[in-house]
Amino acid sequence: MRIVMAQRNPLVGDIEGNARAVIDAAREARTLLGAELVIFPELMLTGYPPEDLLLRPSLNRRIDDALATIGAAVEVPVIIGYPAVRNGVRRNAAGVLYPGDEGPRHEYFKQCLPNYRVFDEKRYFQPGNSAVVFEFKGLQLGITICEDIWYAGPAAAAAEAGADAIINLNASPFRASKPEERFEQVAARARETGLPVLYCNMVGGQDELVFDGASFAVDGAGHLCLQGASFEEGLVPVDLSGEGAVLAVRGEVLPVPVGEESMYRALVLAVRDYVNKNGFKGALLGLSGGIDSALTLAVAVDALGPERVEAVMMPFRYTSAMSIEDAERQARALRVKYRVLPIEPAFNGFMDILAEPFAGLDTDTTEENLQARCRGVLLMALSNKGGSVVLTTGNKSEMAVGYATLYGDMAGGFSVLKDVFKTWVFRVARWRNQKAGTEIIPQRVIDRPPSAELAPDQVDSDSLPDYDELDAILERYVEQDMSAEAVIRAGFDRDVVYRVVRLTDRNEYKRRQSAVGPRVSRRAFGKDRRYPITNGWRPGD
Repeated sequence: MRIVMAQRNPLVGDIEGNARAVIDAAREARTLLGAELVIFPELMLTGYPPEDLLLRPSLNRRIDDALATIGAAVEVPVIIGYPAVRNGVRRNAAGVLYPGDEGPRHEYFKQCLPNYRVFDEKRYFQPGNSAVVFEFKGLQLGITICEDIWYAGPAAAAAEAGADAIINLNASPFRASKPEERFEQVAARARETGLPVLYCNMVGGQDELVFDGASFAVDGAGHLCLQGASFEEGLVPVDLSGEGAVLAVRGEVLPVPVGEESMYRALVLAVRDYVNKNGFKGALLGLSGGIDSALTLAVAVDALGPERVEAVMMPFRYTSAMSIEDAERQARALRVKYRVLPIEPAFNGFMDILAEPFAGLDTDTTEENLQARCRGVLLMALSNKGGSVVLTTGNKSEMAVGYATLYGDMAGGFSVLKDVFKTWVFRVARWRNQKAGTEIIPQRVIDRPPSAELAPDQVDSDSLPDYDELDAILERYVEQDMSAEAVIRAGFDRDVVYRVVRLTDRNEYKRRQSAVGPRVSRRAFGKDRRYPITNGWRPGD
């Protein structure tokens, strides 16, 4: 038997469009690959996560209409994910739809509902409580959905119900090391049950989530037999032969990107889908001559093509000649539209307006922030006029400790590096140059000490610990939820740790006002980490 896993990129809320994508993929899988059954991801018809769209009164009717449309159009059976309301109860469902059917012939309801980190399925769904196994071409196929495969119960129930193989529909978002963790869980279920598992995953960017696809299959001993492509749509054929416990699984095994490559490809996919799915003409960003904006520009060009990207250098009296040279060099190398808009006239205009209220007061960070806000105003004006989204360029290290200016360098629609620590920014930039075999990002940008260039001879280390130390503390405090004292016991200086922790806690108000950005780590700011702005918590154990 040939089963094809259709790794697809749905648009959240576009039920009719997603149904057409199902029909097209099923036709292609049958015609070109000889599919006898086509599997689609979890909640394919709504996209994931649909959030409060699930509460819209017309949703149920639209889902039923889409299922009927698919049944009337496909020439091969499909298994597809969607929300289902049965007897007044909403569940996360997977249905088996045959050609000519107006609705699913078999229907499974997700049993294990994730309700942690970025997931809040218990807000919308009630769990199922029983296995579904159906006969197809002489095999008994069991169905599970995403989180179900991370627990022993649902797979064991399918095996007890007589399944010869388990099909698992997924909308599993990417983060560092996630592909390896998925494989470990799926392989464990296969070994526990002695059954092959087919893992079909969604692909695409959705606000702060990135779905990497990477669908795969294991045999009953937990051995990897097939590995689909990562970060792109695909039709992944799986050949099953034999009977029961000796069922063989065959297919092509493609490499899975890891480390810097996986992070970079996740960022590219996130930018592409955010821009395209939201109907922006392209993207623009402030190109400062520093490492963050340089990496952001490279990502944008790889995501959209140079013709849809604009870079703007906005120099001030503190901007070095080196920064101006490096920004122009990169913009020319990547063939993007490039312009220079000096902010001195705007800054002087604001200072003239503020001369009376600022009279007698010392110069401080107010004037530095005003420079950043002049740049933010210009970028947003260009965005409004041209229809491109502004990509902000701050990284996770800066966002953690508030080393960013509200309504300045934080102004924009999508924050590409929001979940990328500064040390990783350097690593990914080096990887991108190595992959290109040339300086996509000028080496001088990578080598020079980071600086916001808002004051004479300013460097980031004037205000922050070295990034190696800062990121090591933040990784423990933010991503691992270690207490300040636990971080200190790990070998870090007490004063530095408490300073970093206080800065992180104090700047939650800034992060709440920041642009959305792709989640690529274990714990991102946003849905993943929600702390109250106003609180009396004191750091410690």
